[in-house]
Amino acid sequence: MAAVDDLQFEEFGDIATSLGANPDATTICIEGPGETPRHQPGPARGREEDDELLGNDDSDKTELLAGQKKSSPFWTFEYYQTFFDVDTYQVFDRIKGSLLPIPGKNFVRLYIRSNPDLYGPFWICATLVFAIAISGNLSNFLIHLGEKTHHYVPEFRKVSIAATVIYAYAWLVPLALWGFLLWRNSKVMNIVSYSFLEIVCVYGYSLFVYIPTAILWIIPQKAVRWILVMVALGISGSVLAMTFWPAVREDNRRVALATIVTIVLLHVLLSVGCLSVVLLDTKANKKTDEKSPTLTSGWCHTEA
Repeated sequence: MAAVDDLQFEEFGDIATSLGANPDATTICIEGPGETPRHQPGPARGREEDDELLGNDDSDKTELLAGQKKSSPFWTFEYYQTFFDVDTYQVFDRIKGSLLPIPGKNFVRLYIRSNPDLYGPFWICATLVFAIAISGNLSNFLIHLGEKTHHYVPEFRKVSIAATVIYAYAWLVPLALWGFLLWRNSKVMNIVSYSFLEIVCVYGYSLFVYIPTAILWIIPQKAVRWILVMVALGISGSVLAMTFWPAVREDNRRVALATIVTIVLLHVLLSVGCLSVVLLDTKANKKTDEKSPTLTSGWCHTEA
């Protein structure tokens, strides 16, 4: 009965040896109910290698799902909501980075590029506007404190003047710089490129140092005020210079230096302009007080 002998079961002691002799063989293991399944080598390893070659890992799935997110149209509220999608920790971290610039560290790559926002720049500019207006009014009040001929009147127009200066600077200067970098990037291909939102974000956070400076401008001492201006200018100006220098250093040497000098000079004009808003009406009130006694004495002499 040769046919019956061919159907007899054989017991294999070492499955790994059999697979080594014949890697294309199919092995079926029947395990008892109390045994745990064992992972067999062979085709499973090939599946893992295919996954690695194809990039079928969790990170690629996450990127694929992120890429499937559709951007909302610009006329919808969801489109502008993405510009304010930032948490408190990120805002404080960026403020700290603007107050403590690190040489050799790019502010955009270190803090902004992962998630540029408009939340921080908007509220920093708004706070700075009211800080300048309040500081200017309190400074005017303290200078003329004790003078009987002076009648204190709050100057609310300082709010509108400060808002015009600060918001124009925080939006128009980044717009001009963004256009200039795009133009130079078309001529020098290896220039580092920044988006308009990133540039606005850098300028907005660089103005934070002026908020405590404007509060300290209440001190009625010119020397102290100018020292505070120089300190704030040095901190915020260094943030701008170190951020935008990598974007122009590959350009022509004169063009690169002229760009950085222009950025710093515009920042100097902003600093002087903010201080002028604080002192502008104070000087006007002094002139009015000097003229008023003369007019009053002339009127009294005519009556006599």
